[in-house]
Amino acid sequence: MTVSTNETDPTKINRAIQQLEQGRLNVTGTCTLAAGATSTVVKAGNCGAAGQVLLTARTANAAAALATSYVSSVKNGSFTISHASNAQTDRIFGFACLG
Repeated sequence: MTVSTNETDPTKINRAIQQLEQGRLNVTGTCTLAAGATSTVVKAGNCGAAGQVLLTARTANAAAALATSYVSSVKNGSFTISHASNAQTDRIFGFACLG
């Protein structure tokens, strides 16, 4: 749900607050590490430069890549994961960008 800064309908505002209380945040997504590269830029519209990005492996190959993968840069709208170069195309991660 999106609530405009000009919203005046209390029902919409209350519904948004209830969803936040229930842990429903629109700061999550999935990404796949680029094959044959040492970094992957992930577009994340709600990510801010001061945010903390949390990664979770979603596949076995992503779990194996965790030891050599880290978030090397966070910008408004995106973040970069540095990682080992590999030909695998299924190194899939879930992420949350908080802050």
